Amino acid sequence: MAVHDCVFCAIVRGEAEASIVHEDDTTVAFMDLQPVTPGHLLVVPKAHAPGLEDLPEPLGAHMWTVAHRLARALRRSNLRCDGVNLFLADGEAAFQEVFHAHLHVFPRFVGDGFRIDADWRVRERGELDRSAAAVRAGLLALDASGSVPARAPTA
Repeated sequence: MAVHDCVFCAIVRGEAEASIVHEDDTTVAFMDLQPVTPGHLLVVPKAHAPGLEDLPEPLGAHMWTVAHRLARALRRSNLRCDGVNLFLADGEAAFQEVFHAHLHVFPRFVGDGFRIDADWRVRERGELDRSAAAVRAGLLALDASGSVPARAPTA
């Protein structure tokens, strides 16, 4: 998708309507048009980044900081909010629908209808260890590419 076709970029440019609740130099947060619950917000970087791979880590961290603050604001609002979900879908397989990185922040309450279904069974330690090794290899690949600063391994 070209930047000029991106609805979130159009919102950032002021060319598309949005109910904005927060804006700073690098992010904007606005109400989701198809909310899971009343108060459902999206935190969006102003710079177009289709997914996490395209999002600079400092900007991603700032998005989470903004989302954290908005989640606290939801709890203090008069909207029904017994809990909060922060949700980021990265890629079509993860159900990303708008290919401009964005973080969902939405209030939760018993009976709100939102569900995530999965195979939640406890896994064998060997499987978990193999998965951990694969992630560590991915971190080494990131470090080798210069995408993130090298870090000392932690125990």
